[in-house]
Amino acid sequence: MARKLIIDCDPGISDAVALCLALFDPRLEVLAITATAGVVAAERSTTNVRALVNQLDPPRYPRIGTAVASEHAPVEDDNELHGSDGLAGCQFAVTDRQHQQPSDKVIAELLRLHPDQITILCCGPLTNLARVFSRDPSLVPLVDKLVLCGGTLAGPGDRTPAAEANMFYDPPAAQDVFASATTKSLVPLDVTEQVVFGMDLLDQLPSKQTRVGGLLHRILPYSFRAAHEFLGRESIALADPIGLLAVLEPDLFQWQEIAGDVETQGMLTRGATVFDRRARKQWQCNMEVAAEIDAGAARERIIRGLRYAGQQS
Repeated sequence: MARKLIIDCDPGISDAVALCLALFDPRLEVLAITATAGVVAAERSTTNVRALVNQLDPPRYPRIGTAVASEHAPVEDDNELHGSDGLAGCQFAVTDRQHQQPSDKVIAELLRLHPDQITILCCGPLTNLARVFSRDPSLVPLVDKLVLCGGTLAGPGDRTPAAEANMFYDPPAAQDVFASATTKSLVPLDVTEQVVFGMDLLDQLPSKQTRVGGLLHRILPYSFRAAHEFLGRESIALADPIGLLAVLEPDLFQWQEIAGDVETQGMLTRGATVFDRRARKQWQCNMEVAAEIDAGAARERIIRGLRYAGQQS
């Protein structure tokens, strides 16, 4: 039986690649894609989710949740790695297919409808999930599994020297979700950065004549150009597909049971993920964190998954 999945995201090129994989994977039943503000503002995030579903035209349409801005969002913008619209500046067309509800309401309704059956994959800031848990704490135990893509275990951040972007955007929401009584798996930047793709990835994508291939061939070249210009790299990492692998193939990872929290106040450390590594630990363990990944196998699974998605589109 296919795993029921909600994908909470802020597309984002990496998010778009994850959606290409998830929407055509027979192991998954994507019930909803819920937009959250992060890489792009709330309205643009919603537009991007709708545009991606429209471009991909999957065999089963998920529900779509609209993003609502977080009151904790930082003022400055940081989307040069994704383009002005988050999707390489492509400005994909959008059509209205369904009535739109706020993301937190969509998540709450589905959890009530399918208690203990839904995995939630969070590829962006945790604003929506924190709202769900805050407004109705009875929903917390109804989540089967929660996979969070973000934070850092030991390495530096990518948004600031201390913080990864998803945690930096809405630290109070991340702190609330970390503290929630759910089964959580965190896939941090340390691990997602272990799986890199060179320009040869473009030659391994599905044909441009397929919907998946057509989309990927338009957005991924921008990622390589931006990585070269802004990071001085000739390769890219795709964090959100790695998060999806943690849902589908957790055995590719080495996990540590650990206690984690998120800094919300620090002038220099806003959004930093902090773990109790003391010899005499005092915090209660609240999650498993990916510490290592079989990078070669992960890269192969992603490329194979994209080719399969291309065959279905």
